[in-house]
Amino acid sequence: MLTTVPITFRARNEVFSHARTAFLATNPTTGRSGTSPNVAVMSKPLRDAERAAEPRPRLVTRPLALVFAVTVTSLTGVFLLLSVVPMYAVDGGAGRSGAGLATGALMLTTVLAELALPRLLTRFGYRTVLAVGTLLLALPPIALALSSGPAVIIVASLVRGIGFGVAVVLPNALVAALAPEGRRGEALGLFGITSGAPAVLALPLGVWLADRVGYPPVFIASAVLALAALAVLPGIPNRLPTRSPSPERPLGVVAGLRSPALLRPAAAFAATAMAAGILITFLPEAVPAGGVAAAALFVQPAATTAARWWTGRAGDRIGAARLLLPSVALAAAGIALLFLVPHPAAVFTSMVLFGAGFGVTQNASLAMMYERAPASAYGTVSALWNIGYDGGMGVGGAAFGIAATHTGYPAAFALTAAVIVLALPLARRRP
Repeated sequence: MLTTVPITFRARNEVFSHARTAFLATNPTTGRSGTSPNVAVMSKPLRDAERAAEPRPRLVTRPLALVFAVTVTSLTGVFLLLSVVPMYAVDGGAGRSGAGLATGALMLTTVLAELALPRLLTRFGYRTVLAVGTLLLALPPIALALSSGPAVIIVASLVRGIGFGVAVVLPNALVAALAPEGRRGEALGLFGITSGAPAVLALPLGVWLADRVGYPPVFIASAVLALAALAVLPGIPNRLPTRSPSPERPLGVVAGLRSPALLRPAAAFAATAMAAGILITFLPEAVPAGGVAAAALFVQPAATTAARWWTGRAGDRIGAARLLLPSVALAAAGIALLFLVPHPAAVFTSMVLFGAGFGVTQNASLAMMYERAPASAYGTVSALWNIGYDGGMGVGGAAFGIAATHTGYPAAFALTAAVIVLALPLARRRP
């Protein structure tokens, strides 16, 4: 029978001391720190705990705050006129076709600018291109205040489209580059709020102001907002900071499209953007009750904005790649519910589900793309993502219109959900 002998704290320390001395004597290459593989493995949880206990770096630094300021002011000026310019064209005698041409011209040059921006950024730098783009947003509204002629409206829209492309691509890339280590997703989530708020607030405000005070004051307000953005540009870097010790080769749009690591999340996001464009264009017609449609179109962007913020924080902790697949599935489920239109409960539930899925998809896909690209390619990543956004919305609206004409709205919404489901394999985590 064995007898248990109590060991005092001092005796236990002596045992450990002798064991350590014996270990170092038989393992002279380990040195004083004891860096054998077993010791390293055992100490890793301690290192992880120490790292978790370290204070998180400040999220909004001065350069990042300036980028947010440029984003809010420039995009507020853009969305202030997004519905006002088509109204101006109709009231000026151009009719519905003139209104459509104005919007089409704006989106055409927006996409063309997004395609050209990576090369321009490599040559001239971010601050310079952003300054030119801001001027291209400020000057056309002044011309619109002086004339309502169709030619002036179309030319102004073409010029504003270039500035719009700059305003959505460059701040996006700057946020990714200036975000503190380990908090990029959260910074992108905050950027989602600063870029989404103008769309939610300035779009209806522009229409309201045009009805109350007329068109010229709205145009001047848009120009002033764009010019105000110029005041903070000196504090924004012209070249992106890089954490790589060696020079990084810039990545063009064509090369980005050839990269599955970038193309797959961008395409998965474009499938959900397609549905967002459909909702903006056709939900008011699919839901005859005007109050229901208006409220639903408020719920969806509100849910999207909240989801983007949540995704930023969650993505930094567990990885954005884990969130993309379930978010695309959630967006598909939300659109599938619109098979029950115009039932109000189905419509509002759909807007909550799709809005949340769309918001998570936005942030998760963008964060994934930035993680897979060097800092020198951030401009290309932002351009590809925005092309997916704009292209998806445009293609979705056109295709849905044809489908709804032949099948009706419920079946067309079901087909849209099926298209999003087909994009699920693109949302898998493999690079």
